[in-house]
Amino acid sequence: MPSFPRTRMRRNRASSFIRSLVAENRVSATDLILPVFLTDAAKSSPVASMPGVFRHSLDDVLRVAEQAAELGIPALALFPEVDAALKTPDCSESWREDNLINRAIARLKQGFPGLGLITDVALDPYNPLGHDGYLVGDRIVNDETIEALVRQALSLARAGTDIVAPSDMMDGRIGVIRDALDAEGFTDVGLMSYAVKYASAYYGPFRDAIGSGGALKGDKKTYQMDTANALEGLREVELDIEEGADTVMVKPGLPYLDMVCRVKEAFGVPTFAYQVSGEYAAIMAATENGWLDHDRVWLETLLSFKRAGADGVLTYGAIMVARLLAEGA
Repeated sequence: MPSFPRTRMRRNRASSFIRSLVAENRVSATDLILPVFLTDAAKSSPVASMPGVFRHSLDDVLRVAEQAAELGIPALALFPEVDAALKTPDCSESWREDNLINRAIARLKQGFPGLGLITDVALDPYNPLGHDGYLVGDRIVNDETIEALVRQALSLARAGTDIVAPSDMMDGRIGVIRDALDAEGFTDVGLMSYAVKYASAYYGPFRDAIGSGGALKGDKKTYQMDTANALEGLREVELDIEEGADTVMVKPGLPYLDMVCRVKEAFGVPTFAYQVSGEYAAIMAATENGWLDHDRVWLETLLSFKRAGADGVLTYGAIMVARLLAEGA
């Protein structure tokens, strides 16, 4: 390859039109998935640790869905705030036919049939101890938890979800859930595996939003991944693909862009990243204090996910970013 002065790299940066023509990656509204918190309360309420984010009532979530659809955002990811009175050791509220999530699915599908719905499969919103699985003594039991996750996944599929997204990190749950869905005729329901989910310090605001943080007994380090490990994450992805995952996810997002890149390069499967609550809160705090340029930082951050290889990003900033894109920012 010719060197300077015959090659001048700055020539392709000299004007906006040439920068646009040679851009290797772009962010569009169709790359975004909006996580939405739901509440059974009559009115929506703000999440104090996540500026601009709310726990939405069933009426208000329809307005959110309308905004997302108008902006070209293809899907919502739903998470419930569950009344403490409904949390039981067996977490049976997670598979009750008319629970909050299932009622939301029905209403959203009726009003916005073309909007994709991705629903979490994990027990932490329903567990009085705040864990993603059953705690027996001081141990999260794997196989007994999977039985409950299957019931939850089937309940969501019957309600009309498009994709179930197991976020629990139990061993073997993808294959068992896939078999159960297929056995009941839900062969078109997708499986998005939280395949590389770290035991991260970035989840605090999320736990505030769904009401599981204060109840959490101990930590989740025996089932979520050690933040030091990368090869382990690749093995997790390989196992989940073998078990039937259609898409895989890396969580958190920005601190683990190396894993997004490695997963995409190693397996070539649809790979998503979750820009989690702590990432969102950090950006919003910095921009609200004037320390960073809000619009530029949001667009640059989302572009970094695309550059790393993510096919899509779950982000609480989806609507604001989609608006910026619509305005030509």
